[in-house]
Amino acid sequence: MSEPQEITPTVQQLAAELARLRERVEDPEDGKELDMAIQRNGNKPLVPWDQARRDLGVI
Repeated sequence: MSEPQEITPTVQQLAAELARLRERVEDPEDGKELDMAIQRNGNKPLVPWDQARRDLGVI
């Protein structure tokens, strides 16, 4: 029986795996931030889309 080969990942493979892991961590963090923002806003009135676009200079 032959010895198992040692698998050494490349820098590109490690970078890709790190990017995948970061994305998995960021998604729940984004959700937590959104929940906190909703709680902070409480019963404040929402801004209509048309007004938000005008305020941002989009339209």
